[in-house]
Amino acid sequence: MTLPTLPPPHRLLFTIFFIAAVAGTALVSEAKPLKRLVSATADEALEDTFYSTRPEAMQFADDLASRRNLDPIWVRDAIGRSRYIPTVSRLMQPATKTFVKNWQVYRSRFVEPIRIAAGVRFWQANRQALERAEKEYGVPPEIIVGIIGVETIYGRNTGSFRVMDALATLAFDFPDNHPRAKERSEYFKGEIEQFLTLQSRRGADPFDALGSYAGAMGMPQFMPSSWIKYAVDFDGDGIIDLWNSPADVIGSVANYFKSFNWQPGMPTHYPVTFDASRLDMDALMAPDILPTFSVASFTAKGAVLEGSALQHAGPLALIELLNGPAAPTYVAGTENFYAITRYNWSSYYAMAVIELGQEVAARVRE
Repeated sequence: MTLPTLPPPHRLLFTIFFIAAVAGTALVSEAKPLKRLVSATADEALEDTFYSTRPEAMQFADDLASRRNLDPIWVRDAIGRSRYIPTVSRLMQPATKTFVKNWQVYRSRFVEPIRIAAGVRFWQANRQALERAEKEYGVPPEIIVGIIGVETIYGRNTGSFRVMDALATLAFDFPDNHPRAKERSEYFKGEIEQFLTLQSRRGADPFDALGSYAGAMGMPQFMPSSWIKYAVDFDGDGIIDLWNSPADVIGSVANYFKSFNWQPGMPTHYPVTFDASRLDMDALMAPDILPTFSVASFTAKGAVLEGSALQHAGPLALIELLNGPAAPTYVAGTENFYAITRYNWSSYYAMAVIELGQEVAARVRE
């Protein structure tokens, strides 16, 4: 909650995110664990979990320091003191059981009283920043609030893994049995590079930062590369703090969406029904969530739109949300719906963000 590339700020496979949402636990994928000698003492076994013992990790550290013009001793220390985390590896394992996607079950994990109440408090406490973000970036408060609520319940759950440990584990020990293990490993090596560059700029200890099992940080769960590209100092104090500054978080999420072509004033989706006599579902579903159809081509294939949807000027996509054994839910997604999926490559995630934001907005505006 995928992919030509890893979805921008932080997310991995939607399958993992979906299972985590439904099961209430986090799941992801990774690589072979560090080998330990059967005869090793407890201290030796513990020492063997540090990446200072891995020649390829230390070579990567030297190359990174040279490439980024960073202190090589500092980089070697940061990577060398990083520890292999078995839990992170397990969470990255490919799913072994099949499951049936269910939008209503998924929705219930995010659009629920605790998040809604927390969202109302967050909106009321940060109304000025939300209004300024909409003015400057064109992103409405309900989308920003929806993202932060789905990601971390407004900072309540930002992760407890040391970011360096998580990134090193996934860079050097991503599970071999994952179908995209090599690609993922390279991605996380890139994130280590971005993270150490970021921490060097901030003058911060790499081991002070805590985040998710994938290395995502702060209230919006930005990966290091996204922090560098999109995070902004929205409160003007000279520091970008995505853990403790709601203003910085709000501005950064808004800037992220603007960078992914958010269109001010455009709805995220419209209701859609079908004319069975001319329905070409295969053609409508072929582009997946990428908006491709004009209103004319969309309706020509049997999709039925009404009201303002018929005046929509941009492309549309047919979004299918499965409901287990029940009938699927369908909507016509716009470019703004697609923009939300750039945060997490999942239509279920995007709809949860939208509907949580709507519920919070309705209560704020009562």
